[in-house]
Amino acid sequence: MSVLGGLKSLFTGDTGIVSSIAGLVKDYFPPDLSAEKKAELEEKIRNFQLQAQKQVDDATSVAEQNLTQRIAELEGTASDLKAIPFFGPLMLFLRGLQRPAWGFSTLYMDFMWFSEWATLSQKQESALMVINVLVLGFLFGERAIKNVMPLITKLFEAKGKG
Repeated sequence: MSVLGGLKSLFTGDTGIVSSIAGLVKDYFPPDLSAEKKAELEEKIRNFQLQAQKQVDDATSVAEQNLTQRIAELEGTASDLKAIPFFGPLMLFLRGLQRPAWGFSTLYMDFMWFSEWATLSQKQESALMVINVLVLGFLFGERAIKNVMPLITKLFEAKGKG
């Protein structure tokens, strides 16, 4: 979860500040309040929650846009690189080549390791594990790695004992 997402959930959602305040207000409704008044107040609370959610969503969107703009100002954009003769297109090519190069390199290293054509030291195996987590996490996402990590850990434990 991103920092902005974390801040957003702090204010909204089922456990957010706005929902907590709304629940607290409902707890203090007078016991002799008519059903119509109670429904009217609950509707006002719901509208307040929706307005608060919209304000937080708008603020999050503006913050994300500002962050993206700031990164573009500091690091430049692809159009900035295109303006540089020869080196600009070369840089764009190399930047685009990173994902497949790392992916295929990791695939090759894993093939060599699992086929046992190459014997690796403990330090090299650890480095290969880190590279795999980084590259595969980038290619397939954090959730996929979290789901597979217990199996990988068991594999390393079994290999260490054997």
